[in-house]
Amino acid sequence: MIEILIVAALVIWSAIVVFKKVFPNTSSSVFMSLSNVCASKGWTTLAKWLKPAMVSGCGGGCGCSASESPVEKKVEVQAVKWK
Repeated sequence: MIEILIVAALVIWSAIVVFKKVFPNTSSSVFMSLSNVCASKGWTTLAKWLKPAMVSGCGGGCGCSASESPVEKKVEVQAVKWK
């Protein structure tokens, strides 16, 4: 019984992640409407959790960061030269 619940939770979570990746505008509107319904019922914590984050930056999903923190550059690995 526990295995079924774990597998069901993983499948539902995976479906939500794919839904957000494939249909970003639709998922944003769906989660915003769910957040509004929860807020009207008085479930403020759930409403905050469901509310989608505001898009900042280019918004095209190109990988640009929504936060203002600079991205650290990786240090290049240099070959060791033996004398």
